[in-house]
Amino acid sequence: MATRILRVPHVVIVGGGFGGLWAARALRRAPVTVTVVDRRNHHIFQPLLYQVATATLSPADIASPIRQVLRRQGSTEVRMAEVADVDVERKEVVFADGDRMEYDYLVLATGATHAYFGHPEWEPLAPGLKSLEDATEIRRRFLLAFEAAEQEEDPEERRALLTFVVIGGGPTGVEMAGAMAETARRSIARDFRHIDPSHARILLLEGGPSLLAAYPEPLSRYASEALQLRGVEVRTGSIVTDVQPDHVRVGDEIVRTRNVVWAAGVTASPLGKRLGAPTDRVGRVQILSDLSIPGHPEVFVIGDLANLDGDDGKPLPGVAQVAMQMGRRAASNIVASIEGGARTAFRYKDKGSMAVMGRRAAVLHMGRVKMSGVLAWWGWLLIHIFFLVGFRNRISVFTQWAWSYVTWQRGARLITGEVGAELAPPGKPLGTPDTHQSRSGQDADAAERQGQTAPADAEATGWMGGDRHQASAGR
Repeated sequence: MATRILRVPHVVIVGGGFGGLWAARALRRAPVTVTVVDRRNHHIFQPLLYQVATATLSPADIASPIRQVLRRQGSTEVRMAEVADVDVERKEVVFADGDRMEYDYLVLATGATHAYFGHPEWEPLAPGLKSLEDATEIRRRFLLAFEAAEQEEDPEERRALLTFVVIGGGPTGVEMAGAMAETARRSIARDFRHIDPSHARILLLEGGPSLLAAYPEPLSRYASEALQLRGVEVRTGSIVTDVQPDHVRVGDEIVRTRNVVWAAGVTASPLGKRLGAPTDRVGRVQILSDLSIPGHPEVFVIGDLANLDGDDGKPLPGVAQVAMQMGRRAASNIVASIEGGARTAFRYKDKGSMAVMGRRAAVLHMGRVKMSGVLAWWGWLLIHIFFLVGFRNRISVFTQWAWSYVTWQRGARLITGEVGAELAPPGKPLGTPDTHQSRSGQDADAAERQGQTAPADAEATGWMGGDRHQASAGR
């Protein structure tokens, strides 16, 4: 009698963020093989990226290798690669290097990126906050501003260096502005000799009528007042119309600054448009209630890449809880399809929203519960510790927070990456490295001094190689 071999379905999950990782975990006992694909090798706890950007935490405190997180799942593989396209007819994902991988079920969880409202030229001048690279670059420029101001003799230039503009009054902008203010006024206030960091100007610009627009008005008002108590200048109804290396334009006003952070908007990953499914104006894929796309029940889209209305008729927010719950539901619907059962429609269970303005100041909105102040702050701390991936990260973050609370110090004040001869070069972002031509010129000068290249007057002086200065000394 012939033996029948049953093929195990292959699930490909693209994206190692909250949605993708929770989907992979939910499939650990399912009768499938799983491949998780991400262009980076780590999962990031994005809600704490701003603390990396403001030197409270180190990148490793909020990141975990995806392979380590999934190491106990024997049926799960991890592939570090970038997906460039999806062939839904052939059921294949296409990698950037041209390689292809077949799937039986696909979970697309590639998230969102920064949106500059038709001004991509602003991106290098006003970095957003979506990755560890973004966070360390913002930290680099933030700390460099104080170093450059310490050396600057022109009062106007010094004032511009110590002016920090955060564009966008959502949770990211609010948390970034608050952390910047506490760092300048507390953590580094006594570390410089020629400037007073506590005089730094932190400007938070919001185009709408209030901060934290998705929160109830009392919580929004509390957030604004808490930031102002910490020295943040809050401006609502302020539309940024231009960003330049040395200023931003707000309506008719020019604000001189050398440091801008973008927290004003996002757009969906471009991979969503490769599926052939309808998308909204920011590129999010319109999905069905079971999280699949029309015409292809084997393709699921979750997290920030998905557009699905909640019970209130409004699109679900792009927050971690939505992505995690979608990941688990997509996994359960895949298992239901394999076992011949019925799929379940996704319903989001709102567990609340939180934002922190600084030490002992936060807001919490959960259903009818509206909380602000110290209790909300303690809740924020505990919830973020709980949802961090990895025991080591929880212990490390808790320790850093405890030390920072007692001492007001920031444990990761590191300026990384190459810095040019000028800390604040005119017309360029802070710390821009010297040009290749300049570096080449320096290398050529060094080579000439070492006798590796001929000097300009070689023919006239009869140079025959070697170090001219050593030759002169030997005469």
